[in-house]
Amino acid sequence: MNTSELQKIKQRYNIVGNSDGLNHALDVALQVAPTDLSVLIVGESGVGKEIIPRVIHDNSPRKREKYFAINCGSIPEGTIDSELFGHEKGSFTGAIGESEGYFGAANKGTIFLDEVGELPIATQARLLRVLETGEYIRVGGTKVMKTDVRIVAATNVNIQKAISEGRFREDLYYRLNTIPIQMPPLRDRGQDIILLFRLFAMQMAEKYRLPKITLTEEAKQMMLRYKWPGNVRQLKNITEQMSVLSEEREITADALRQFIPQDAESTMLATIQSNNGSHSYENERELLYKILYELRGNVGDLRREMNSLREQLQTPMTQPQSLQPATSDLLPQPANISTQAPDIRSIETVAEEVTDNESLNLDELGRQMLIKALEKNGGNRKKAAQELGISDRTLYRRIKQYGLDE
Repeated sequence: MNTSELQKIKQRYNIVGNSDGLNHALDVALQVAPTDLSVLIVGESGVGKEIIPRVIHDNSPRKREKYFAINCGSIPEGTIDSELFGHEKGSFTGAIGESEGYFGAANKGTIFLDEVGELPIATQARLLRVLETGEYIRVGGTKVMKTDVRIVAATNVNIQKAISEGRFREDLYYRLNTIPIQMPPLRDRGQDIILLFRLFAMQMAEKYRLPKITLTEEAKQMMLRYKWPGNVRQLKNITEQMSVLSEEREITADALRQFIPQDAESTMLATIQSNNGSHSYENERELLYKILYELRGNVGDLRREMNSLREQLQTPMTQPQSLQPATSDLLPQPANISTQAPDIRSIETVAEEVTDNESLNLDELGRQMLIKALEKNGGNRKKAAQELGISDRTLYRRIKQYGLDE
């Protein structure tokens, strides 16, 4: 593709940047658009993967048909099959009518499956059948339905690792990955970082009638050295923060250090400290995570020890009496129970009570973390999920588990 055509595409979709990785991704998208081949877009969270499916659809023979963008991680596991493939009336509680689902509604069009790595295994099997034959069966139905849909998928997870862990079907991966498109991370896009900063600064100035912020040369170099773990999304957030919070309109390197980590090699998100010196929510979340993992490890160790002890007690006593361990030394014995034959059931009861109490503690901590995240983000569940580092679907499941959806 020549430069003029590429610039037209960027202007049409408001794409900023001239890096080789970005240009290559757009070039591949335009080349594959006229075909019906499946496309898998791979890239870190926040790199802008969602623009590629739109480019593919708008430049394909299906451009006049429907286009659906579906976030697979935001749909609860219990309803995702119904959302994608439809359901029959009465197939489950609440199914007061039939639904054709996205694959039925998007016939002749394009479906973009974002976060495809979050799909349950059972749903992956259904999706594979659609890709191979164009056939599917609605939830609660028996009739085989047909659909002609172009599928474009995207993921920010390591699919090869997910396959080795049994979380993603290998045959589905190869079927989706007919044409791979790699979206480059922001840290590999060079001067695109400065161009994007200028765009976001201008947008904030126009939207809120503020003087536009600029960067000193030293601040520019600091931004180019930073690794940007949150990619374009993080750059936009930081630019918006500086536009509102910075008193000076020219951002120096010292001012920039308040918004990004001082370690240029760090791939951790920055923690913005408040002026009153109070601790950040990020630090509180890390502390809670540490407590949860330590408690979980303690519970696991206790279960292993009790299982080992149970096996010892159930093993026939074939050794000489003098060589057998005294069980009274291992566990305290009630006065009314003989030390010659310890009650295994009593031991199991004690273990269950301890592990149950630990589980309750874990659940309560998890519930409090979830409440704090929702309160901080004004009830916005998607932002709360990002704050906790979990998928939208996991957040919905935990909200229901803790009874917070009432």
